[in-house]
Amino acid sequence: MTHHHQSTRGEPRVALVTCDRLADLDPDDRLVLAPLAAHGVTAEVAVWDDPDVDWATYDLVVLRSPWDYALRRDEFVAWAESVPQLANPADVVRWNTDKRYLGELAAAGVPTVPTGWVEPGQDWMPPADSGEYVIKPAVSAGSQDTGRYDLADPEHRELAVAHVRRLSAAGRVTMVQPYLSAVDTAGETALLFLAGPQGPAYSHAIRKGPMLDGPDLGVEGLYKPEEITARTATPEQLAVAEKVLAAVPGGSQRLLYARVDLIPGADGTPVLVELELTEPSLFLGYADGAPERLADAIRAHLPHRAP
Repeated sequence: MTHHHQSTRGEPRVALVTCDRLADLDPDDRLVLAPLAAHGVTAEVAVWDDPDVDWATYDLVVLRSPWDYALRRDEFVAWAESVPQLANPADVVRWNTDKRYLGELAAAGVPTVPTGWVEPGQDWMPPADSGEYVIKPAVSAGSQDTGRYDLADPEHRELAVAHVRRLSAAGRVTMVQPYLSAVDTAGETALLFLAGPQGPAYSHAIRKGPMLDGPDLGVEGLYKPEEITARTATPEQLAVAEKVLAAVPGGSQRLLYARVDLIPGADGTPVLVELELTEPSLFLGYADGAPERLADAIRAHLPHRAP
């Protein structure tokens, strides 16, 4: 039986989880603080690996920007499994922080970017064709350790092999994907879903401009800067996103939030590039009412409180 601490002041307490390099939260996430306060919810910012935080004293613990976990995934997942009332739940975190979930979704019939996997210690040779490919680790955040390679260029082929070898030497699984050129024109569309009475409900969408301009030469900071604009999702994109969410293990109705990142495939139809259920930027500042919708979702996720 789970013993749940009730706040002595009567107001529900919510932790918004970040990392020590964003100890005051990402500015976009701060937009939810005022609507939470307006509903009598006390929100506090907490760093995930701070040993002094007593997670059991919170009514809900909401993952937001713990973006330094990629090189410590095992530690992060173990922490998630130790936290009562975590959103999204720890089993979702375990599944979603290793991008091999894309293979499961593809097997479930979700249209995804074709992906090859290289295990540590495996030899890898670039495909014989001369297209462009993306190489990145299966566990990553913020486009770190991610590069784009034109395999028609002998130097790029060498750099691609070196990139895979570097990840392999660090014990990391590598993903190899064809670069979909529509990213350069259409960009990437991120569809944001926030919890509603019947599970995740579509809230808004944004467009991300192309980010990968060449081989991986290292990223300073926690993430690559992104070029973001508001966007209206098409019925086709919404249909793919619903198919993605329907395939989430354990059901999507438990999710506080979800972000479905789509790009046009070779024939122009949307394909999944990433499903973000752990610590996605929610781009609250790009849609009217989005901070309030997230606050409502958080309130709906609070455990029932005895009168």
